[in-house]
Amino acid sequence: MIVGASAQAALPASPERRYALREVKARLHQASFRDAVVSAYGGRCAISDLPEPRLLDAAHIVMDADEQLGQPIVSNGLPLTKIHHAAFDTHLIGVDPDFRIHVSDRLLDLHDGPFLELGLKGIVGQVIQLPRRSEDRPDRDRLALRFEQFKKRA
Repeated sequence: MIVGASAQAALPASPERRYALREVKARLHQASFRDAVVSAYGGRCAISDLPEPRLLDAAHIVMDADEQLGQPIVSNGLPLTKIHHAAFDTHLIGVDPDFRIHVSDRLLDLHDGPFLELGLKGIVGQVIQLPRRSEDRPDRDRLALRFEQFKKRA
């Protein structure tokens, strides 16, 4: 029962449920890639240092689709929170070959609540957390390629 001035107004129609079957190309190596990357960083986000592996993804530095450089190896990955992963993949944040974090002007120009200020804008210039083993560190050449993409799109 609807009460108040809008009681006479019709409720909006619910969207019709629709489904489709799709064939997808599944990356079967993704789970082992994620486990290796998150483990190399001690179960912490490389940007925020959040110590909850269930909230972390393994972001590719060079995308998986790149046959030459997109291999699922630890040095081509960063453990990132889901929000940082999305920002990294959309070039709203970038990491340079010296492991320093950059934030796009688009984000820097926004004014919103504490998460934006601390979680995204507040990371400018910080250095990412690095794994203990040097062979697990992000490949600087891959970071350079990815950072060029960030600069073009940011």
